[in-house]
Amino acid sequence: MNQKKNIDQNVVDDFGNEWKSFTQSDLSKEDLEKGIKSYFRIFPFNKVNNESVGADFGCGSGRWVPALAPYVKKMYCIDPSAAIDVARENLEKKFQNLSFEKADISENSIPDNSLDFGYCLGVLHHIPDTQTALNDCVKKLKNGSPFLLYIYYKFDNQPFWYFYLWKISDIFRQIICNLPYKLKLFITFFIAILIYLPIARLGNVIEYIGLPVKSWPLSDYRKKTFYTMRTDSLDRFGTKLEHRFTKEEIRQMMEASGLGEIIFDEHNAPYWCALGYKK
Repeated sequence: MNQKKNIDQNVVDDFGNEWKSFTQSDLSKEDLEKGIKSYFRIFPFNKVNNESVGADFGCGSGRWVPALAPYVKKMYCIDPSAAIDVARENLEKKFQNLSFEKADISENSIPDNSLDFGYCLGVLHHIPDTQTALNDCVKKLKNGSPFLLYIYYKFDNQPFWYFYLWKISDIFRQIICNLPYKLKLFITFFIAILIYLPIARLGNVIEYIGLPVKSWPLSDYRKKTFYTMRTDSLDRFGTKLEHRFTKEEIRQMMEASGLGEIIFDEHNAPYWCALGYKK
């Protein structure tokens, strides 16, 4: 595959629109901290310092950049969509060590074998060839450098009925994602308020009475704000291309890309977050 072709322009446009609608300027400090904790729980912060150079591949609005930017020498923020302008607006006044580039994972200015760390969160499952995109991320790392990723799971740690519940929701996604953007925005707002909000908040009640919430639908949102629910409702139902992988499939892709010492955040959502080191 020609690397330049390993993007879906419709998906790129959709995410550009999404991040212009939800710039994350209204994201609560609490939700930001929860998000950083959930994604970076297994990241080896002791492996980076004020001489480290890293990259956020598919940075979107740049909401996860504050997890590492204060502690390193330089970070590349890479995104092929109009979201890169949102990231620049959100971040360039807060951090002076960022380089913003409107580019895709396979075609950007980062030299091969140059990065001390990298991460790609919630992006690779929206790319036509996930393996190639992961390979291209890993090429940018120095040997021994850590790489963190989050890829949609195939519900391999959930009961069997969970998959079929998702299949029903995916029928609606396949319809909604092809609608005009403003109509998608309208419909996903009502999905957030009529489905996400009540089901997620009921998860709080279930947790309060001492029952397990791991397999409760939308339990990861039970303590998050409605703004985050609206953002992720549009993300989930408004995106035309979506791959899902089991933990073992993700492990195999990571190994094929040149990563080793692979670990997963086994017991905490979102699934699957994984970390590996370039061999």
